[in-house]
Amino acid sequence: MLANATTEKRLSRWYFGGLASSGAAIVTHPLDLIKVHLQTQQDGKVKAVRLAINIVKQQGISALYSGLTASLLRQLTYSTARFGIYEVSKQYVGGTKADNIPFYQKAFIAGMSGAVGGLVGTPGDMINVRMQNDVKIPAAQRRNYKHAIDGVVRVYREEGFRRLFSGASTATGRAVLMTIGQLSFYDQIKIILLNTGHFEDNLITHFAASLSAGAIATTMTQPLDVLKTRAMNAKPGEFKNLLHLVTYTAKLGPLGFYKGYVPAFIRLAPQTILTFVFLEQLRKHFGYFPAK
Repeated sequence: MLANATTEKRLSRWYFGGLASSGAAIVTHPLDLIKVHLQTQQDGKVKAVRLAINIVKQQGISALYSGLTASLLRQLTYSTARFGIYEVSKQYVGGTKADNIPFYQKAFIAGMSGAVGGLVGTPGDMINVRMQNDVKIPAAQRRNYKHAIDGVVRVYREEGFRRLFSGASTATGRAVLMTIGQLSFYDQIKIILLNTGHFEDNLITHFAASLSAGAIATTMTQPLDVLKTRAMNAKPGEFKNLLHLVTYTAKLGPLGFYKGYVPAFIRLAPQTILTFVFLEQLRKHFGYFPAK
């Protein structure tokens, strides 16, 4: 097997996606925080740049990393699950030619993987939203979670186990679309680029494919992302059900469901690029060769 190392393709181990996404999350966390703030304001008067400047002026640059531990917890659950299930399922269906299975199969596998990832990642996602949102509310009203695990324990003790999965329906729906947009489209766009004969399996191709996948994923998921963020940040009983949340958001008009789209793309594009660049490097240096 080692003799053929230069010609055989390396495949992903199931946990590569979680590690790659965690690395990307560390870099892009401030953009995620700004996105959450924009999505949870109802009047929409404060823009992204002004919001960032206000946070830094009032609380220091470290405030832009509020909720980082929760973001990492989310990636280590959500992304490990969706990437792991996607890669293992794809390799089960396609074997050594896993990347060449039809796109509809990739999309189906990605959707299934995203549903599982979205569900298991909901507690970390909710704590992440709350810790990020603490920055903009009065000190007396803040939840002041020390870190992600403290947040999970406190929600369980103070609000009950079910509250940990508040927003799970929108989070899962978003995760389905996000995983289809990122994973299946990345794989497909990468193959299309390689088949043109003008691209090689290198950083340029990985960058182009991941940037395209990030744009597709942002557009597909933004409405559900807005609803998910509001549901997770809401006080108990603030919204009766999902329909109530939808109608409340709809008062802002159709564009209300795309609040924070620009910072969402600015955040998701580099997050997607870094995730797949890191993933490809993990494949290259630590992946395994398919059995003959």
